[in-house]
Amino acid sequence: MVKIAPSILSADFARMEAGVRLAEEAGADYIHCDVMDGRFVPNITFGPKMIRDLRRTTSVPLDVHLMIEEPSRYIEEFAAAGADIISIHLEAERHVQRALSLIRSCGCRAGLVLNPGTPPDALPFLLDDVDLVLLMTVNPGFGGQKLIPAVLPKVRIVRDMIGPRAVELEVDGGVTPKTAALLAGAGADVLVAGSAVFGAPDPAQAVLALREAQ
Repeated sequence: MVKIAPSILSADFARMEAGVRLAEEAGADYIHCDVMDGRFVPNITFGPKMIRDLRRTTSVPLDVHLMIEEPSRYIEEFAAAGADIISIHLEAERHVQRALSLIRSCGCRAGLVLNPGTPPDALPFLLDDVDLVLLMTVNPGFGGQKLIPAVLPKVRIVRDMIGPRAVELEVDGGVTPKTAALLAGAGADVLVAGSAVFGAPDPAQAVLALREAQ
């Protein structure tokens, strides 16, 4: 059974607590929080204060995805704010292994993210330092995009690389009931879904549809 991580990037920012409640009541396994700095990606979202405020509203694990340059500068701050998982981009951090170790030393699960065009060649050297691998199935920075089909073979490759390790394989971008079946079939454990959940008339039914689309 795949896990579902609704992305609050697609929630109403003026009613963020209500959005988190919706996701929680819908049966979310994680709350996915996209942090964007306007440099690594063109968009800007929010920082540690939002994570701290969300932490007070829910017991669902906060899955914090740092789409920022030099994320190691902010790891301790996001951990202190209440993140449960902190994921950093391979493309954004010079000393990746050191940053992943820092995440774990802060008491959080460590995630490593790869953009659609980034080959997974470095993963074998880092898999013992991560708890989660996140594959972007769209180019990061905006919600509501369509899945890039060429990433599906990479999901299968990374699933094989992970092997028996206790490392979750998460995918983010263009997740709908139709693509969820393809992604789960390729080996994904966690599906990040934004507009498919928060844009649905019934978010609980949307989460159920994603979970059953396997």
